[in-house]
Amino acid sequence: MSLVTFTSDQGLLDYYIAVVKGALISQNPGIQIIDISHNVNSFDIVQGAFIVKNAYSSFPEGTIHLVSINNHYKKERCFLAVRYDGYYFIGPDNGIFSLIFDEVPDVVYELEQSDDTLTQDIFASAVKHITGGMPFNEIGILVDEIEERITFQPITNPSLIKGSVIHIDNFENVIVNISEDLFNKIGQNRKFRIYFKRFDPIYKLHTSYADVEVGETLCLFNTSGLLEIAINKGRAASLLGLGLEDGVHIEFE
Repeated sequence: MSLVTFTSDQGLLDYYIAVVKGALISQNPGIQIIDISHNVNSFDIVQGAFIVKNAYSSFPEGTIHLVSINNHYKKERCFLAVRYDGYYFIGPDNGIFSLIFDEVPDVVYELEQSDDTLTQDIFASAVKHITGGMPFNEIGILVDEIEERITFQPITNPSLIKGSVIHIDNFENVIVNISEDLFNKIGQNRKFRIYFKRFDPIYKLHTSYADVEVGETLCLFNTSGLLEIAINKGRAASLLGLGLEDGVHIEFE
């Protein structure tokens, strides 16, 4: 059985997701469709990329990942089929793939379509091509570059890391673009202080929300290896006034 995941910004209130799934199953009766998320903020490719980037490798190699976020980013749409890291990805060429991948994808093809081709038909046909065992190099027109979107990267010096908030999850935990690897590389086991807004700095990292009392603020590196600011059983983003792109910095002694 072929696995297909589906991530979109279309929500679950309307019929849009059902229409795409109906087209997929009609052309590919044997597939299994798994939803990653349909609650991506409208047109927010940064949030969508973060979700897909942290989820796709949990599936078996060969899984097809459909990404349907900000599809109508311009009048002349372009959809891509990408092979990367042992997986297939299908979605719009609006910059989202440059955010999902750490390097240039192995192979990228532009899917053929006319002006009136429906998105669900583009997805269904591409999935049928892959699951049907047809040569991947016949799925579309080979392209040598994709739309790129630049994101803020941490700024460092020997005793400082300046990062920013890149995601706020459903519990309003605040995720920062400072990785554990970068923290260890710059920190070298030195004492540190984590600053955000005008709050007193945090001097310690924890491994679990339950390490502190209910209502207390903590910092930890989450399962994605990124710095997270949280409140045990509380909503950190609202209570601490943190939003996307707000600055967070770490000073080392």
